[in-house]
Amino acid sequence: MKILISPNAFKGTMEADIAAAIIGETLQDCDKDFDIELCPIADGGDGTCFLLGNALKLEQKELFALDAIGRPRLGYYFLDTVHAKAYLDISTVSGIKFLNSEEINPWIANSYGTGELIQDAVSNGARHIILGLGGSASIDLGVGILRALGFLFLDEKGRELSMFSDNLLSKIKYIQAPIIKRDLKFTILCDVDNKFFGESGAVPVFGLQKGLESDQHAAYLTYCENLIRIFREKSSKEINDLPGFGAAGGVAFGLAHFFDLTIEMGSKWFFEKVEIEKKIATAELVITGEGRYDSQSAGGKGSYELLQISKKHQKKTILITSGDEGGKDGFYLVMSLPDLDFSKPDFRNTAELNLKQITIDLYKSIKAS
Repeated sequence: MKILISPNAFKGTMEADIAAAIIGETLQDCDKDFDIELCPIADGGDGTCFLLGNALKLEQKELFALDAIGRPRLGYYFLDTVHAKAYLDISTVSGIKFLNSEEINPWIANSYGTGELIQDAVSNGARHIILGLGGSASIDLGVGILRALGFLFLDEKGRELSMFSDNLLSKIKYIQAPIIKRDLKFTILCDVDNKFFGESGAVPVFGLQKGLESDQHAAYLTYCENLIRIFREKSSKEINDLPGFGAAGGVAFGLAHFFDLTIEMGSKWFFEKVEIEKKIATAELVITGEGRYDSQSAGGKGSYELLQISKKHQKKTILITSGDEGGKDGFYLVMSLPDLDFSKPDFRNTAELNLKQITIDLYKSIKAS
């Protein structure tokens, strides 16, 4: 039997490539005759470009850059020298996963370190940046990235503002663009279609997880509105608030004022690049999974989009997840993982053991059917 194993990341516990390896190795131990292909998937969320870089066998470049609150961290990107492209995730150095709860602070956090990675990629010949937006720690409208690419942000007296200073957005009154305009294009991958402003915008929907309390929303939005006005005046562009601009604290919204930029829903774009449909068409069984499959998963998440392709080719698809909401969308079988106690220091090890055990149970179900 040929089995395609294509899980998404199990958010908070293990990356997609680790999950795929565990499922694959466990099934192979159960039956040596299984023909197993691993193709971990992503949907624009945390780690999308990491998986793309590995799948496309691109050169990985490493360098130290600053994290979301200004500390050095070893980062990386993938360089495609043939097509002058670079692939990277905002979460690689600017991710919220690197911050303790007491360090999460949207008034300080920004995307400058991601801009450092982009700048290095440009210095190595990249002219097209593919940027995955999942897992960011900031709501900075791309100010950090722009600063690393040579834009200066000034206060009311024309003095340059320092990145990672408290309440940075409220202090920006002017922008000084680089003298030499960069010939640089961005493709932005995201897993949400929220606009930046509005009831479903970046602040009301994602503000709390980035440390912005509800009583701070109005003030923060005022600063953001003012910054967009400054962007508009400096660029002489009227950029409409589009679906996807709410991802990663408005990074795409800010960059769109100064660079050629397109937004793609990550799962479909990812699937095209790794040719997932060909892999599904030649498989007899497809296994996917994610940390918790829920009502949001049908809004473009990887496991749901994978299921739609599998249905097209009439392939049975099995979902491994926590919770019990996967059954209604048409998966052939849903294997439910036990809930984790995230307060325990070894919860990640427990998650891996749980995944191994549920895969053994899955094997028994496959043999019994």
